[in-house]
Amino acid sequence: MQDQAQVITLDRPLAADIGHLDMARRIACLKQFGSHSMSFSTLQPEMSYFDMPGVGYIAYATHWGMRFALADPVCHPLHRPLMLDRFLAAFPHAVFVQVSKPVVDHLHERHGYYGTQFGSEMKVPLADWSTRGSKKQIIRTAVNQARSQGIEIREAGFNPDVKKISEAWIQTRRCKNNEIRFLIRPMLVDYREGTRYFYACLNGEAVAFVFFDPVYAGNRLIGYVPNISRSSANFKQGLWYALMAHAMEVFRAEGVEYLDLGLVPLMLANEVEPQESRLLRMSMSVIRERMDFLYNFKGLEFAKSRFQGRVEKTYCCHRNALPGIAMTAMFRLTRIL
Repeated sequence: MQDQAQVITLDRPLAADIGHLDMARRIACLKQFGSHSMSFSTLQPEMSYFDMPGVGYIAYATHWGMRFALADPVCHPLHRPLMLDRFLAAFPHAVFVQVSKPVVDHLHERHGYYGTQFGSEMKVPLADWSTRGSKKQIIRTAVNQARSQGIEIREAGFNPDVKKISEAWIQTRRCKNNEIRFLIRPMLVDYREGTRYFYACLNGEAVAFVFFDPVYAGNRLIGYVPNISRSSANFKQGLWYALMAHAMEVFRAEGVEYLDLGLVPLMLANEVEPQESRLLRMSMSVIRERMDFLYNFKGLEFAKSRFQGRVEKTYCCHRNALPGIAMTAMFRLTRIL
């Protein structure tokens, strides 16, 4: 691993710094530094990459001529400032989506960016995980209901036949036209190493599933994040809770440190931090309260809150106080709009 001094003295031309890193080298970076909940999702199809060989990469997507960087740079934390500076030298108006507070602090202090809370994540330490507690009653009820209905939950390999469940499930969602992408990686991806697949089966046929992506640090698996969840329309209630509870017990027995429940969009803290845009915060609050037809923001927050995880803020970073065009472009990119 390079230390900070070694990286700062790199004297390559910018073109060399953003040269191509093949997939194998990005995967190596992912396993060493992929501790962000969206690090695995940076390898989803149709992404572009800003590569610094021997240091790491930033994944981004382009829409309406604007570039949207996804998650923290996949590199050693000491090297984030350098990567962010080099990335902005190439793309000075980029927007950063679902990034951590250290990234916000650097972009605000060095580049004058706003860093506005975009939502929250919830992490559940697995060593002490149990379904006890009043707020977890809904989970216990779901487990019992699944058992009484003859549902069997088991882990298996990736089954492409479940695509029909996914397609039917999407038609029950508020975003019916397309599978959401970017903030949620597609169900079908080329790179699947380390992913786990849990299915709820009735009479041997899958009726629901949850796919988990790995979270890494120091070439060691430290957690999972449930990225793809689908259920048959005939089992609308409870199977997700039962699947999650089963998988968490399996992970806990394996010694996995935590489960990151992933992004809860527009789950915002009451306080507004100094670097945040009050205009954007106000706009997001209006979207959450009055535009639930776009996405079930409150329902997702309720479902994930039942697991009593530790809440952590996640942010978007932007140049303008009210980046209306950029936010619209991002929602179009994700296919929410």
